[in-house]
Amino acid sequence: MNADPGALTPAVRRSLETVLELLAEERASVSSVVDERAWRVHVEDSLTGLEVPELGEARRIADIGSGAGFPGLVLAAALPGAKVDLIESVGRKTAFITQAAEAAGIANAFAIAARAEDVAREESARESYDVVTARAVGRLSTLAELASPLLREDGVLIAWKGRRDEDEEAQMDRASASLAMTPEAILDVGHRAGSEHRHLHVLRKSGPTPTDLPRKSGMAKKRPRG
Repeated sequence: MNADPGALTPAVRRSLETVLELLAEERASVSSVVDERAWRVHVEDSLTGLEVPELGEARRIADIGSGAGFPGLVLAAALPGAKVDLIESVGRKTAFITQAAEAAGIANAFAIAARAEDVAREESARESYDVVTARAVGRLSTLAELASPLLREDGVLIAWKGRRDEDEEAQMDRASASLAMTPEAILDVGHRAGSEHRHLHVLRKSGPTPTDLPRKSGMAKKRPRG
């Protein structure tokens, strides 16, 4: 499947419209964008990830820091053959994800109320995902650290970021070896996304998970590598 939202089947479009309707009605403020911009900001933006071939081929996907469920819910709807785990530590947000997935009939999306580091400590999750996605706010080295223990070797992280930041990218290059995560591509998808400056950073799991990962919860953000 490609990243053109026009390629969505009518059934998938209806499912995602249901998600956005629930988002607009939600009183718990799980997203700041719930108006007429929501389709572009949430759905079209999420679909740009399908420009990375590995995502369309993935059987197991982890979306870390899922927030209100993006890109995870959109990708689950567009990729019914994949199991998508949406990892989010804020309870009201995971409750919304569960409600929205059920109402929209997205049966392959599962909310996990936990931090990514804690999920990675579980034997059933460690090194088990083909792709990790992250549209969360966080430096590349932080996202790569969270993704590394979740990904199988040769799996990929797709990180939705805004404007390119030379310092952030240099930090990621320095952290690459210690995280077993190698930057592979940067896609400019702003003309198809919810932000004109949107870039997708693609990083590949390049070796065994370092023995010191995951670190204690919160450390990847407080003290990023690199």
